[in-house]
Amino acid sequence: MGIVKIDDELHEQARRASTVMCRSINAQAEFWMKIGMIAEANPTLSFNEIVSREFAAAQLRVAA
Repeated sequence: MGIVKIDDELHEQARRASTVMCRSINAQAEFWMKIGMIAEANPTLSFNEIVSREFAAAQLRVAA
């Protein structure tokens, strides 16, 4: 675990998003980083495709 320095405005956006998504600020930032890393490695995947793949990898079935 370490400390990551981010811009104050980005921190505020993470704080607001974390409230909406019921996550801590750190969990929200970690989520954004993980999705961003996957998106960079797989530029043709949409956000929904990335999330679906992560659910499948966690063996989580979500009813439609």
